[in-house]
Amino acid sequence: MTYVVTDACVRCKFTDCVAVCPVDCFHEGENMLVIDPEVCIDCGVCEPECPADAILADTDPLAEKWLALNRQYSAKWPVISAQMPPPQDAQAFKGLDGKLETHFSPEAAARR
Repeated sequence: MTYVVTDACVRCKFTDCVAVCPVDCFHEGENMLVIDPEVCIDCGVCEPECPADAILADTDPLAEKWLALNRQYSAKWPVISAQMPPPQDAQAFKGLDGKLETHFSPEAAARR
């Protein structure tokens, strides 16, 4: 079992989840995070920390479509292991539906 990040993270990219993760399973794209399902240890500490409610256990029926996206982009994007400030407009995008189709960027985050 693993956890997955959904499109609720797009343009929010809060990193509270990264701060509590005991392993380096989060990867950072330009405007969202994903979880590497091969590294996630299924501890669940990240899920309640996400202000955007963007993290689901893969046992949730809604998580199935996100598992492939998390697997694909965790192989391409760099690991993020420290909490960073969210984008300035994160609160404006929090809670919006359908952000994958309208706001997702498949680019990797710039190295900080």
